[in-house]
Amino acid sequence: MIFFRHLFIALLCASSLLHAVEKYNVLFIAVDDMNNNLGTYGHPTVKSPNIDRLAKMGTRFDKAYCQFPLCSPSRTSIMTGLRPDVTQTYDLQYHFRKHLSDAVTLPQLFKKNGYFAARVGKIYHYGNPGEIGTNGLDDEPSWTERINPKGRDKAEENLLTNFTPKRGLGSSLSFQAADGTDEEQTDGIVATETIKLLEKYKDKPFFIAAGFYRPHCPYVAPKKYFDLYPIDQVPAPKGPYNEVKNVPKAALSSTSPWPWYGVTEQQSRESLQAYHATISFVDAQVGRLLDSLEKLGLAEKTIIVYWSDHGYHVGEHGLWAKQSLFEGSARVPLIIAAPGQKAKGVASPRTVELLDLYPTLADLAGLKAPENLEGASLRPLLDMPDSEWNRPAFTQVWRGNFSGHSVRTERYRYTEWDDGKKGVELYDYQTDPEELQNLALDPQHAKTLDELESFIRKNWEHEYKPKGWK
Repeated sequence: MIFFRHLFIALLCASSLLHAVEKYNVLFIAVDDMNNNLGTYGHPTVKSPNIDRLAKMGTRFDKAYCQFPLCSPSRTSIMTGLRPDVTQTYDLQYHFRKHLSDAVTLPQLFKKNGYFAARVGKIYHYGNPGEIGTNGLDDEPSWTERINPKGRDKAEENLLTNFTPKRGLGSSLSFQAADGTDEEQTDGIVATETIKLLEKYKDKPFFIAAGFYRPHCPYVAPKKYFDLYPIDQVPAPKGPYNEVKNVPKAALSSTSPWPWYGVTEQQSRESLQAYHATISFVDAQVGRLLDSLEKLGLAEKTIIVYWSDHGYHVGEHGLWAKQSLFEGSARVPLIIAAPGQKAKGVASPRTVELLDLYPTLADLAGLKAPENLEGASLRPLLDMPDSEWNRPAFTQVWRGNFSGHSVRTERYRYTEWDDGKKGVELYDYQTDPEELQNLALDPQHAKTLDELESFIRKNWEHEYKPKGWK
């Protein structure tokens, strides 16, 4: 009898131990320069069936915002869980380790807790397309393994149509409807290599990050994706942009020459066709990853996160690309699908930040996160997407020797340039979703203006001014 009692206790302990070490995997899917022009976000023509499918598996966040609408500052905030003024990352050259040598990054936390942590493609910043195939500005301590794909798109840059030849390729309006298969493109290789890692480590806990390069310019995708968007059905940019008469000059200076980098209306339509083609191309690669998770039996024990580093203008307010503080640049697509979440296929209307991803994943995985993280876990919104949430979203950008600061609440956005000395903006998205009326000087909104200005002051009261900015 004593023997059986000891055997029972031993089996009970073994069972408890197995339960204790059971860990959720993480598939961390990043896209570069993708806005919310997706089917699941209500776009009327963009075809994104696989991203839409992921949204049905989890929670789509309708009001998600980046902290800085530029690749490196945004990605650094996501991966460290800290705002740009803490990481001191404001450009495409500075590495946060120069200032935060002991920071424990998001994948590093998982790595320290026994996970296999790998990156395929672009997660931290490196020049796209200039540094494709290299480590760029990556963070080596974050990963167990790093893979840097390089595909046909990089080899065939001489075949690009470029409407802005005086600009670098990384900020150009250039594109190619490519010959060949998806798998020959750099993003196709990202999917292939990620699937290999899923297959190899399916029986071990993993944090695998798949960093896609599109739809970042140059807009390159196989021809079949261009065929999805006949040019005669691609809309011209909305003009004549009368609303810009009432906005500060700094609000529009991210696009120069203005509008549309000086290209013609027809060229802007061809660029939009190419941009949407690359979205559909990336969507197909996301589908390959989702299919692999299901095939390998990993779907029920893997947290899937889909995010873009910032938004991307395609003509709104005469702007193109990023680095504005309008919705088109600050707002991002964000989808989280987690095992066991109570609500699936339901959108959350709450205002959240990409900064929230680090504490969210640590929470879902049961890991102790660093105490200095500045975001909040989104776990409650995965179970009740419309539950109470009183955190605004903060986004900032630099203009030479002064900054722009913006706060987004459920209803409003308030933006000020150079502490208000170079202008302010206020938009009411309940009545003006396209940001056509700057209400900052309207006395009827003085109370709202004061409230939002206080948010700005509180969030940036210890702002760090980057060294060397003119």
